[in-house]
Amino acid sequence: MKNKKILIIGVFTLFIAGNMNAQKKPYLDENKTIEERVDLLMQQMTLEEKVGQMNQYNGFWDVTGPAPKGGTAELKYEHLRKGWVGSMLTVRGVKEVRAVQKIAVEETRLGIPLIIGFDVIHGYKTLSPIPLAEAASWDLEAIKKSAAIAADEASSSGINWTFGPNVDVANDARWGRVMEGAGEDPYLGSKVGYARVKGFQGETIADLAKINTIAACAKHFAAYGYVEAGLEYNIVEISNSKLYNSVLPPFEATVNAGVRTFMNSFNTLNGVPATGNVFLQRDILKGKWKFDGFVVSDYASIREMIAHGYAKDEADATAKGVIAGSDMDMESYLYVAKLTGLVKEGKVKEALVNDAVRRILRVKFELGLFDDPYKYCDEKREKAVVGSKANNEGVLDMAKKSIVLLKNAPSPSGKAGEGLLPLKKSGQKIALIGALANDKNSPLGSWRIAADDNSAVSVLEGMQQYKDNQLVFEKGGDLLSQKATFLTETVFNTTDKSGFEKAKMAAKNADVVVMVLGEYGFQSGEGRSRTDLNLPGLQQELLEEIYKVNPNIVLVLNNGRPLSIPWAAENVPAIVEAWQLGTQTGNAVAQVLYGDYNPSGKLPMSFPRNVGQVPIYYNKYSTGRPIDSDKNVFWSHYMDIEKTPQYPFGFGLSYTKFDYKDLKVNKTSFAKGEKVQVSVTVTNSGDYDGKEVVQLYIHDEFASIVRPVKELKGFELINLKKGETKTVTFTLTDKELGFYDNDGNYLVEPGTFKIMVGGSSDKGLESGFELK
Repeated sequence: MKNKKILIIGVFTLFIAGNMNAQKKPYLDENKTIEERVDLLMQQMTLEEKVGQMNQYNGFWDVTGPAPKGGTAELKYEHLRKGWVGSMLTVRGVKEVRAVQKIAVEETRLGIPLIIGFDVIHGYKTLSPIPLAEAASWDLEAIKKSAAIAADEASSSGINWTFGPNVDVANDARWGRVMEGAGEDPYLGSKVGYARVKGFQGETIADLAKINTIAACAKHFAAYGYVEAGLEYNIVEISNSKLYNSVLPPFEATVNAGVRTFMNSFNTLNGVPATGNVFLQRDILKGKWKFDGFVVSDYASIREMIAHGYAKDEADATAKGVIAGSDMDMESYLYVAKLTGLVKEGKVKEALVNDAVRRILRVKFELGLFDDPYKYCDEKREKAVVGSKANNEGVLDMAKKSIVLLKNAPSPSGKAGEGLLPLKKSGQKIALIGALANDKNSPLGSWRIAADDNSAVSVLEGMQQYKDNQLVFEKGGDLLSQKATFLTETVFNTTDKSGFEKAKMAAKNADVVVMVLGEYGFQSGEGRSRTDLNLPGLQQELLEEIYKVNPNIVLVLNNGRPLSIPWAAENVPAIVEAWQLGTQTGNAVAQVLYGDYNPSGKLPMSFPRNVGQVPIYYNKYSTGRPIDSDKNVFWSHYMDIEKTPQYPFGFGLSYTKFDYKDLKVNKTSFAKGEKVQVSVTVTNSGDYDGKEVVQLYIHDEFASIVRPVKELKGFELINLKKGETKTVTFTLTDKELGFYDNDGNYLVEPGTFKIMVGGSSDKGLESGFELK
């Protein structure tokens, strides 16, 4: 009874204390709406405190240690204590986040909590495949679950905001950041972006208040995937048609999904840096799309407008950033230094500051930070969630679904029509060759800031789980000549072939050779542009040398972008695109190679025959001379190579076979607004159960603006048992049949449409209809 009284008194005391605090700080009253609470808080804020909410700093000292002395670290620390910091990034772990949050909440006048950002690009510590690989699954539920796993882990470590998803449409594999997006197609990119936002944030805005969700950030707004020459941080020159029809749709899809933040991009668009671009941020994002979250600059991009030659000095860059709609300054130090003065001088309207701060505070309230600033700071939860068995099982499932089988021809000594894969589970001598085969770091990819070094399951470890074969590993030579890091250039071994002979001997004595080749994990990602898309270092030479002694090769590619592999495509019997698959890489690869998982992935980006074709993409425009009609050279082609890709968008094989038949359109003629029903019958006619991505493409044959030769407008992932048949039905509406003109107006025009349905963008059954 005594304990019960104590409990009642304690609860009553907490109630009284909370009520008194709400009276003192009415914005803490949970009975009011978020907008009312934002209003009440802003009434109490000074101009300096408002500007402080627009300021984001990177982690700058050991937050659990003593206060910093000297330099920018001491300045930032003082700003934090004054309430002049609205967000911090790269602070992670419950102890560290609690320490900085305590300063913001308990040592500042108003106690406004920080929003803690981090690059949770494809996982926190337990890593899923890189985003480009996940897109290859075409499995939207799996992609959403992968983002949810990442959010669960990150939130358990104190983080409540990720700088993802990247929804840049990109068709130039030279650009290293293609690994962060969903590839070359705006339709697929929109679906994937939508799924990732829902995975990070939950199904509704109310779900943001849950303990295991985090705010998402659509980036990079906009057109960063079209940087000239695939060169990082470069300019962008694209048409309005490309902007409205390819670049913007995935961003709008994230707005429709409820994304709470946007990040602008480093590039210029029409000569204006995106960070200072009123058209993008004010007119389209906050105007036309009615986005009510906030926009954060990319790292120091406000200051970089000076280097662009768009702003004359720091004050000018600050003014242009705020006026354009960049609400939060990531690591430029300019808003906190210049904005208050600009407002007082009348050079920036305080209403613009108020709008930005309102947006930032709104998201903080939605996250529940004012109700419990330490809600993400539970050490027991952190210990239980990070690296859990369930999370590892989840990323393994995602990794298997991301693998694409590019080729599976018979071995020279095998039966006709029987592919080299899957491997037999007993009685085979297998030589595993390649430095990447025993690498536990590279498969983690480039964006793995929180992951522990050497925490990936290697392909060697995965294959060692199958104990009834004789497995021999030989490195064949070092891939790198020095250690690679996130901040340094990757340097490859181009001279030391000392391991070649051992590798050749192992291959000579094997029934099957599995070679794991490709890019090192830090060779793709931000700042990793390439002009050569071939296998780096000595890998191509090693591949050809092994082929001479044993052509029964399964080539497993680990890479973050499409590669140019014409020799392998012609000569190697089996090729598996395994990307950089994260923590469970080796287990996923082994289970696919041995047939415990039938590969079902399809390429989200076209693979070029050589770098001279880049950019190359399936949804290109026809020229006036698309084919050789007069048997002469005057048509659109290359003199030295086919103009088609090595492997096209949407392509991917299986261990089984899928037959398409009975493509039907419910009518031949439709009025605008009518739904077009398209159906096709798919049969699994092979020897294995399997999944197939059924893809629907359209071509608007004539329009007021030339349309691509084909455009993805629907897909469905189906699971068919051996011998099973299923009818798949697609519905096309004005949303799929229209396009944007050069002024951003959406048009649905009468005309004739071709349709194609199949398992890839390069072939399928064809039909058509008329729209009146």
